[in-house]
Amino acid sequence: MRLAITTLAILLAACAGQRDSVPLRIAAASDLRFALDQVAGAYKGQNPGAELDIVYGSSGAFYTQIQNGAPFDLYFSADAEYPRRLAREGLTVEGSEFRYAVGRIVLWSATIEPDAETLRDPAIRKIAIANPQHAPYGRAAEAALQSLGLYEQVRDKLVLGENVAQTLQFVQSGGADVGIVALALALAPTVHGHYWEFPLDSYPRMEQGGAILRRSTDPAAAAAFRDFILSPEGRAILTRYGFSEGD
Repeated sequence: MRLAITTLAILLAACAGQRDSVPLRIAAASDLRFALDQVAGAYKGQNPGAELDIVYGSSGAFYTQIQNGAPFDLYFSADAEYPRRLAREGLTVEGSEFRYAVGRIVLWSATIEPDAETLRDPAIRKIAIANPQHAPYGRAAEAALQSLGLYEQVRDKLVLGENVAQTLQFVQSGGADVGIVALALALAPTVHGHYWEFPLDSYPRMEQGGAILRRSTDPAAAAAFRDFILSPEGRAILTRYGFSEGD
């Protein structure tokens, strides 16, 4: 009997250890790829036992996945409206929604120094943007082109990426001549090229936000990471990548 109890205790301890090692599952907008990786590194430096599993992609696609039960703990969206909707649908931890930045868009090229006139150049045959159907940066790009009176002129040249990171990759690989991407990606240390920033009044304000999800298995850990990115240290990293607080 004593042996059985001892064995059970060992098994329970092992199971507890397995639960402790489960990483925090984070769904993040693809414009955060470089900035959030750096934030995560700083966070783990202060919390050596922390494990983070960050998946980057389209904010709209993640919204749909979360509606359908995707097992994420924390959601960072390039459009703050998505986590607000999830909150209204009862899919977030009550009161956990937050705003972390305001995003900006640029015209990016790997080879030339672009400006507004670049888009009118007949030598530019393909312009990459994120898919406006589910990517906030795609909607911003479309709005900026319309605001500048360029949309009808370039619409047949548009190449759609699944998200803003893939949009950048299209240009890097030569699949497009230029691309409208997040300033945060253009400023990444591993991204080499040139950019021109669209006027802020040429597209709707890109308020970015997130929430802790109701399906989270460790809302306390999710809250700790959320609080870190909103701390002065976390915000300083976001600022280096062109995100503003927008206060």
